Amino acid sequence: MSAPTLHAATPAEEVAFYVAEEEHAHSGASTMLGFWIYLMSDCLIFAVLFATYGVLGRSYAAGPSGADLFDLPLVALNTAMLLFSSITYGFAMLEMERNRKGMTLLWLAITGLFGAAFIFFELYEFAHLIAEGAGPQRSAFLSSFFTLVGTHGLHVTCGLIWLVTLMVQVAQRGLIEDNKRRLMCLSLFWHFLDVIWIGVFSFVYLMGVLQ
Repeated sequence: MSAPTLHAATPAEEVAFYVAEEEHAHSGASTMLGFWIYLMSDCLIFAVLFATYGVLGRSYAAGPSGADLFDLPLVALNTAMLLFSSITYGFAMLEMERNRKGMTLLWLAITGLFGAAFIFFELYEFAHLIAEGAGPQRSAFLSSFFTLVGTHGLHVTCGLIWLVTLMVQVAQRGLIEDNKRRLMCLSLFWHFLDVIWIGVFSFVYLMGVLQ
């Protein structure tokens, strides 16, 4: 029996070794597609919450209504915080396209501050309502209100955690393609939350005060 012979790699086989790079690039497109699918599922969640509020929004159980409770100037200020954060995130994305790491991190930090201010004002509003005896257990109106607004606030909180995580990754590894893709996904998520909040501000707060 003859001994097995070693087969030298041909140039074609060596090229085939690098197919993994092409598959990795394809996975980036798959990531974006998967994230769009996630956003669509989140749309369904908020659609259900808006529909629930639409049904229960006037079930006050002899308790206070939105016109009695909502501090519209405070909510308008809070809305401005979130809208400004969307603008500053857009500046961060522009700097990312220019491969300017420092300016990207600066605008991301400003975005995080605006987002944190939004959460602060929302928690202040919740604490004020509960102190007045208008907690989520008071009526179906307040239950649906706290659920809708609280779910949005939870999303913003998760976005802030994600933002800080990406800032650390960018600071350590720079604006590599993976980090750019992650920043793009967070951009979609952050602007999505802005759109949802505009709906909350219009449908819940403005209509609640006008009733």
